[in-house]
Amino acid sequence: MKTIIEPFRIKVTETFKPIERAQRISALQTAHYNVFLLKGEDCCIDLLTDSGTGAMSTEQWAAMMLGDESYAGGKSWYKFEAVVREITGFRHIFPTHQGRAAEGILCMTRLKAGDTVPNNSHFDTTRANIEFIGAKAINLPCAEAMDPVFDAPFKGDMSLERLTQFIECSDVDKIPFCIITVTNNAGGGQPVSMANIRAVKAILDKYGIPLVLDACRFAENAYFIRERESGYKNHTLLEIAQEMFSYADAATMSCKKDGLANIGGFLACNDDGWAEDFRNALILREGFPTYGGLAGRDLEAIAVGLREALDYEYQAYRHATVVYLGDRLIARGIPIVRPVGGHAVFIDANAFLPHIPASEYPGIGLINSLYVAGGVRAVELGSVMFAHRDEAGNEVPAPLELVRLAFPRRVYTQSHFDYLIEVVEESWSQRESLRGYRITYQPKLLRHFSCHFTPIDR
Repeated sequence: MKTIIEPFRIKVTETFKPIERAQRISALQTAHYNVFLLKGEDCCIDLLTDSGTGAMSTEQWAAMMLGDESYAGGKSWYKFEAVVREITGFRHIFPTHQGRAAEGILCMTRLKAGDTVPNNSHFDTTRANIEFIGAKAINLPCAEAMDPVFDAPFKGDMSLERLTQFIECSDVDKIPFCIITVTNNAGGGQPVSMANIRAVKAILDKYGIPLVLDACRFAENAYFIRERESGYKNHTLLEIAQEMFSYADAATMSCKKDGLANIGGFLACNDDGWAEDFRNALILREGFPTYGGLAGRDLEAIAVGLREALDYEYQAYRHATVVYLGDRLIARGIPIVRPVGGHAVFIDANAFLPHIPASEYPGIGLINSLYVAGGVRAVELGSVMFAHRDEAGNEVPAPLELVRLAFPRRVYTQSHFDYLIEVVEESWSQRESLRGYRITYQPKLLRHFSCHFTPIDR
């Protein structure tokens, strides 16, 4: 059959009651025009993130009942460890309460002020953890990643030329590690090819620089490799994932994505010295190394979810839902990043709202319009999230102004997507009347989570 159906049946539902347009306008004003500050119950379709927002399977819920809550050495820990080791092959595995905790431990133990960390594209918490130490996060995406409409199979790749130039122009001793993020979330959810991972590792080995995999969407990346890269069509997603991890010296993971769980993560490595540092920091920040900030029931759910994420039929269905939305937006002339990514559709806010300059945050104008139009909550991946300051203190806009519609796993059905299309169409039809915003309050780090906006009157 040509129709790809959900490889599951729905057993439990959650009721929500959409609020009226006037209530949405009032709620947005109360939230200072920052959708992060809205109440979840006031959002009809919540696409703010795919992190921890998915629906767990019956197998995961059943596994939670087996949770061993022993402080040290519980049975649930050994199940978790066995699954992570099977997938990644790493010798040392440390559970954390979520991915940013793993990033924090990596940065606090391996970085110092003045260091630099190259990446295909750092996401928000990764960059913040690096900068909090006083180090610098460097993005080295491939050239294709900067063109939203250019259709290429692996736009998440790191630029090998730029990586080589960066290393040769730097003090290698101040590059403690390099990161590859799979998939490349900041660049439109685009996958990274196995050839690119392999080539990056070869370059780093010449200079003795370790490679760290930011692996929160490793299973989706494995699916893309199987579908798009020569030589992998007959491989299982597990086999592809194992090869991906084999090129890495360490990995951070948010299990709230491809662990199909509502909480959790891990940090893993092969080096005994790194592991000792990680262990000590983990005990200080997260908890004993066999629970790491998680309950035994969470470890059980993740152990099941990691395997479920590597099921080919599940990944094929998930990608089909993203393609479904992307194709219909393209057919209506709505500008999106092409090809669609693995976990989201990314709207090009610059092309959607060309009359709003980056300094007035077109992405905020669009996501607020989507919320008012239909109660849809999305997220800006543009100059609010990714701008930086130059040496004079001036704000430098992000290279792309994107709005991400991130799909929680196994949550929404086709009718929700059809409704979403109508909401985006309404904002598209009113695009010339949409306004930009200015920031009236912002914290020093990760400002997008809590800053305040006000609309700009023209």
